[in-house]
Amino acid sequence: MPTHFRTCTLCEAMCGLAIEHDAAGRVLAIRGDADDVLSRGHICPKGVALMDVDADPDRLRRPLVREGTAWREVSWADAIARTVQGLRDVQQRHGRDAVAVYNGNPTVHSLGAMLFVPPFVRALRTRNRYSATSVDQLPHHVAAMHCFGHGMLLPIPDLDRTDFLLVLGANPAASNGSLMSAGDPVGRLKAIRARGGRIVVLDPRRTETAALADAHHFIRPGGDAALLLALLHVVLAEGLGRDNHLAPHLDGVDALRTLAADWPPERVVAATGVPADAIRMLARDFARAPRAVAYGRVGTSMQRFGTLCAWLVTALNAVTGNLDSEGGAMFTHPAIEVVRGARSRMGRWRSRVRGLPEFDGELPVAALAEEIDTPGEGQVRALVTQSGNPVLSTPNGARLDRALASLDFMVSIDFYLNETTRHAHVVLPPAGPLERDHYDLAFRALAVRDTARFSPALRARHKDERHDWELLAALAEQLGGDRRARWQVKVMRTLGPARLVDLALRTGPYGAGVLARGRTGLTLKALRAAPHGIDLGPLRPAFPARLRTANGRIDLAPAALVADIARLAAHVDGIGAATSAPGAGTTDAGGTLALVGRRELRSNNSWMHNAERLVRGKVRCTLLVHPADAAARGIADGDTVRVTSRTGTVEVPVQLSDAMMPGVVSLPHGWGHGRAGTRLGVAAAHAGASINDLTDDALVDEGSGNAAFSGVAVTVVRVGEARADAG
Repeated sequence: MPTHFRTCTLCEAMCGLAIEHDAAGRVLAIRGDADDVLSRGHICPKGVALMDVDADPDRLRRPLVREGTAWREVSWADAIARTVQGLRDVQQRHGRDAVAVYNGNPTVHSLGAMLFVPPFVRALRTRNRYSATSVDQLPHHVAAMHCFGHGMLLPIPDLDRTDFLLVLGANPAASNGSLMSAGDPVGRLKAIRARGGRIVVLDPRRTETAALADAHHFIRPGGDAALLLALLHVVLAEGLGRDNHLAPHLDGVDALRTLAADWPPERVVAATGVPADAIRMLARDFARAPRAVAYGRVGTSMQRFGTLCAWLVTALNAVTGNLDSEGGAMFTHPAIEVVRGARSRMGRWRSRVRGLPEFDGELPVAALAEEIDTPGEGQVRALVTQSGNPVLSTPNGARLDRALASLDFMVSIDFYLNETTRHAHVVLPPAGPLERDHYDLAFRALAVRDTARFSPALRARHKDERHDWELLAALAEQLGGDRRARWQVKVMRTLGPARLVDLALRTGPYGAGVLARGRTGLTLKALRAAPHGIDLGPLRPAFPARLRTANGRIDLAPAALVADIARLAAHVDGIGAATSAPGAGTTDAGGTLALVGRRELRSNNSWMHNAERLVRGKVRCTLLVHPADAAARGIADGDTVRVTSRTGTVEVPVQLSDAMMPGVVSLPHGWGHGRAGTRLGVAAAHAGASINDLTDDALVDEGSGNAAFSGVAVTVVRVGEARADAG
């Protein structure tokens, strides 16, 4: 039976798959690739479900145009022409910025989209550019820009060699690693303890990762930056910091010491919920560990102080000698370099309504709905979405849902008719993931080990289908732009993704060169001959050579971030011991609770809920509530409750759990299906409720503009009680 080897494209882990198929290319079974150089045979339920996505009868195969509420198939030529004309008409009437573009999470899992989205966006010549980056990770990029000079110089935990892993707001046991691509993360976590190391987790929920740890501490949503400052206070005040090879290249250590002096653990107890003695012990244990690394992820970045958190995690790793050191926070040397061009930039322009800053050419997506529904010069009147479902994945999704219905024109490059694309006038469905070549441009640069792997298509696309890169190239060519841009798109289209990968490999740090013959080094041919990938070795010191700051040094006390500490101080000192503050542990039936999200291993994104094997079984879209909070509100396990925030209301079943911190409730992201006009049969039967009907687009991290999803104040009441009150 033929077996096709490729990388899974359903999350960041990049697990290797072994796909059994028949002569026609129909998938018969999927298992983990035991010889994959990164994942070593690991596979999660999503990987197996790739066969369901491949054969999904709800997947669109031909372009659609909407006429009123009805959809009609048209030819590719007609669909492309309608798209170009619709976008041109809006820009001619209202200006270039009247067209916005949104790139969803699946874009980064497609080689073709990663290569051809940039020239397409340049052809639009609009400043209204948005992506899923500002949903959950923008603070990391902004902090990296300030500290290292480039947004893609992101520190990666050296999981395979660390002796102490400190986890804040991350759950790699469920996420498979995020901004830390790590096939078999559970196995790697267990290995830390097996070799005598320790894992400590701080999270408002006792997560799946916490279950694997030596210790878990509840922390109130939004308290991470204050806790990090307290850890730095102890380390610096007690002289626990260590010098390392980066010491001659560090700026701002004295300024950081002065700043941290004002943040003893006692100051942050009320804001964090973590006892002062526990903070001191944690700081000492972390600093004294031979090799340690602090890792913060979505819980630290999807909040009002996300950029401060990302910066302070780096600062803690640096002052303890664990930055760019074995077993600490290290930097990759990918086969295809992603840190190219000029240093990252921010604030060159701002959103029209609220004045949120751009970062490397993109505006925060929290501003998208208001840019559409706020009248005036520069109002967004047309939208292009690329592989995204922002109605379910961005804050105040209900507002965006209403705003999309008001657009003059909308086009979606997507193979599902979902909660977002149902508003489009034209839908351009790309070929599926098994019908395209793949190389992970982004995640190989964010992995716990340097590897390279090319995945050829399992089968050729059908003659009546088009790849995403073919669609993007056709649109870019017809939209025009300057002569140089048109020439670039033409050359790229002629070469195609695979040959572009070959060129990037040859000119990369391990490459054989472009024209040199007989020279050894990485080429596409070499990767094709290694179907399980090529291991380039463990992470190794990268600085100062890879630094991109103007002075070639690391800035541990960036002026913009130091200034933002005043905002944090006002928040922390204002909380005090008030039990009515969201997440402060109140069991008062009239008090608000703090809402946080969570990720399920089976549902990385909303579109995966249309795979039957990922949604069958127990109901997963439940509100986790601590028993004390439930008892104060007369709520029993399994009751349906009404959850209300400033922006909206949803009804969901309750699941009582002492894994929740008192005063905090949790709802998973990505649900909220079953809206009129979609074609997602399986998802509609397991609709759930969207957490983003509750999150608030008015709340952002001021350091980056990233949406502040975590810690939204909500009230929770039994549905029966709520209806009685309403009557």
